[in-house]
Amino acid sequence: MLKSALLNILIPFLLLFPTLVLAWGQTGHRVTGGIANEYLSDKARLAIEKILPNESLAEASTYADEMRSNPSKYWQKTASPFHYVTIPKGQKYEKAPKQGDSLSALKKFKKVLLNKKASREDKQLALRFTIHIIGDLHQPLHVGNGTDRGGNNRKLSFFRANSNLHRVWDSGMIDQKKLSYTEWTKWLNQKISSDDLKTWYQADPMIWVEESAAIRPGTYPESDSISYDYLYHNLPIIKERLQKAGIRIAAYLNEIYED
Repeated sequence: MLKSALLNILIPFLLLFPTLVLAWGQTGHRVTGGIANEYLSDKARLAIEKILPNESLAEASTYADEMRSNPSKYWQKTASPFHYVTIPKGQKYEKAPKQGDSLSALKKFKKVLLNKKASREDKQLALRFTIHIIGDLHQPLHVGNGTDRGGNNRKLSFFRANSNLHRVWDSGMIDQKKLSYTEWTKWLNQKISSDDLKTWYQADPMIWVEESAAIRPGTYPESDSISYDYLYHNLPIIKERLQKAGIRIAAYLNEIYED
């Protein structure tokens, strides 16, 4: 009876809040930051340490999601679209409706990081968001088709638990392996070959977005009940996207701090 009464109180309250569009979850984002740390140039590492002393890229990577509960107008309105970009099927980014625009946010934050007059506080926000956005853009459903909120509206069961497609890609498949972010980081980084590094080292956001848009259609399952078979086919894609995101965070920051 008590449990039922509590649910009757909580459910209407929870329905007031829309489902958040998050990418990779805490573990996935930290993996991208951990991998990126291995490929920073000396100049980039020094500049980052001045902006974020005693804060690793892995720690900084989750800041933008952690702040989404901040009630300020900036976090609830201005920054909300920074986590995704919408490119309908068959369209290019240039002609797509700007329902969400992480690419514009990246440009904005890059200017802040290059501005010698910008405050340290502004640079901290810009750097944390930059790390986070690059991770976001490598999750295929953060390059949404504009019809289902990046897969959030595609309800399904994952290993018999109620979920949605977006959540499965953010954290479901990653958390199913029961690994810490440091284990993920170590194992994925060890598998990055010199050829992979040469091929994947790309600082152009449009390349990352086009890759995610190409992967996106294949993320939609035929069944509304998925488990081992879906994991088998898609976990390798997630692993590669995490690896690429880490390398590209480093590539992007290295380019910013090259001079």
